[in-house]
Amino acid sequence: MPELPEVETIMRGILPFLEGATIKKIKLNRADLRWPFPENFASRIKEAKVLNLKRRSKYILVELSTGETLLIHLGMSGKILVSNSKIGNYFYESAQASNHDHVIFALNDGTVITYNDPRRFGAMDLTKTDDLNNHKFLQKLGPEPLGNNFNSEYLKIKLSKKESPIKNVLLDQSIVAGLGNIYVCEALFMSGISPKKKASKISKNKCDELVLNIRTILISAIEAGGSSLKDFTDIQGNPGYFQFDFYVYGRDNEWCKTRDCDRKIKRISQSGRSSFYCPRCQR
Repeated sequence: MPELPEVETIMRGILPFLEGATIKKIKLNRADLRWPFPENFASRIKEAKVLNLKRRSKYILVELSTGETLLIHLGMSGKILVSNSKIGNYFYESAQASNHDHVIFALNDGTVITYNDPRRFGAMDLTKTDDLNNHKFLQKLGPEPLGNNFNSEYLKIKLSKKESPIKNVLLDQSIVAGLGNIYVCEALFMSGISPKKKASKISKNKCDELVLNIRTILISAIEAGGSSLKDFTDIQGNPGYFQFDFYVYGRDNEWCKTRDCDRKIKRISQSGRSSFYCPRCQR
C-alpha cells in the first residue's frame, strides 16, 4: 500500500496540473472502487475549479470551488497518471487506455488525469470543505509526522499508555497519521529499537531519536520519489527509488548494514504484518 512518501509524491506531481484548472468532464468506467462513488459524483465535480491540493495522512485532498473537497485514497495499487499536457519543455503524451482506468478527469487545458487501480482497493469521496475534518476518513487521525504537533513530548505521552509493541502503536493512525509498515520498520532500526519492545518502555531520549528518525526517513523517501515494491509509480509511470536504501525492510536473512554487526536481518509477524529488524542493533 502506498504510504505517506508515495502519496506525497503523487500529490506534488499532480498539483501543477490541477491547481487552478477546471474539471470540464469526468468519466466513470464503473460504479465503484472499494466502495460506490457518492451520489451524483460526476455532476458534482463537472465544471468545478480546483482551488488547491494537499495531503492528509494517506489521502489526497482536492478542494473545489463548489464548496466540496474530493478525497482520494490510492488503496493497494492505485495510480494517478497525467497525459496530454505540456509543462515547460516536457510533454506528457496521451496515455494508452487500460482496463484498469476507472476514473478519467478532463481539464480545461486538455490535460487528462487518469485514476488507474488494478485491485480496486482505492476510494474517492466528496464532502463539504467546511466540515472536512469531521469526515469519517479523517476525523480520528493523529498529527502529521512532519508537522509541529508531532514531537517527542507528544509521543512519550501517547506511548506511556500503551502496552502493545512499539511497531503496532506507530502503525495506529490515531497516534500518528500516514506511517506504514515500511517506514516504521526503517525508523525503528535507525533508532535502535526492537519492534517487539513495549511502547510504554520507550524512554524520553529514545522518543527524541524516534521522532527525528521518522522525519528523516520520510523526507529522504519523498526526495527519492517513494518506494516501489510492486505497483507504485509516479504520475509519469516511473518507479520510486527509496527501496534501494532500505536498511531492514524486505531484507530478511541478509546481513545487517551496520558496520561490525555480524547478524542477519530477521523477519517476524506482528498483528498479521511482517516486521524486519536486526536482533543485535535493535533492543
